[in-house]
Amino acid sequence: MIRKSLGKASLVLATGLLWTQVQAQPLFANWYKQQYGYTPACIACHRDGGGSPLNAYGNQFKSAGKSAAALKAIEGKDADGDGFPNGVEAMAKSNPGNKESTPNNKGQWLDVSSLIPKQVQDQFPGVHEYLPRDALLTNADVERAKAMGAQLGQHDNNTIYIPLKDKRPAGTAMIFEADFQGKPFFLMLTTDRTLTVTKVEPINTRQVKAAEKASIYDTFKGIQLDKLPAPKGNDLNAAITEAVKKAGTLIYVRLKNA
Repeated sequence: MIRKSLGKASLVLATGLLWTQVQAQPLFANWYKQQYGYTPACIACHRDGGGSPLNAYGNQFKSAGKSAAALKAIEGKDADGDGFPNGVEAMAKSNPGNKESTPNNKGQWLDVSSLIPKQVQDQFPGVHEYLPRDALLTNADVERAKAMGAQLGQHDNNTIYIPLKDKRPAGTAMIFEADFQGKPFFLMLTTDRTLTVTKVEPINTRQVKAAEKASIYDTFKGIQLDKLPAPKGNDLNAAITEAVKKAGTLIYVRLKNA
């Protein structure tokens, strides 16, 4: 169960440390933190949080190569058109992707409500406290995942969002990318506290419209993450199954003790 496997994380909360001290998001956010000294909310690059379409800053970052060097390359640009270069805004802890956030009026983009994607919050009504946890793969994780039938690599690193009720984990959620015929789309997986799937749903299928109404999502409900099926074939349902399998396995190997 999650409560057992997150004993250390629960202890952190019990000692009174703010959850924002332990939250982290891999890849882009880690590069951003290395460059500017803090972890940004997803709305730095996305219009409505992780998995939603990119905003102007996100598109500049993507065009520059989506790397640590890309952040430096776009520092002199003004993505949101508010008169302040991206680098100046980032250093001042204002949002370079939102013209309403400036070094003189940063706004609340780094508050809890912004750091947790809205799609995740919608799945856990009444929850006001979350524990985001790194899902950064170790070599041991990769081997455990392989034994479970999932091929994971560093590009699969992600963030697990854990809703807390009375300081105890109440489930998990992850937003992740799938791919069909070279086109990406985004899904969200949620579980209960026993790591049993409660829902899989599309989040952003702009590039793969058919994924919005795929018939396979409900088939994952009620399956424990370590029992998720492997994909069969190469159609859209197989692409969705593969992505769900990888995301579920990633959550499982990072939260369950070996």
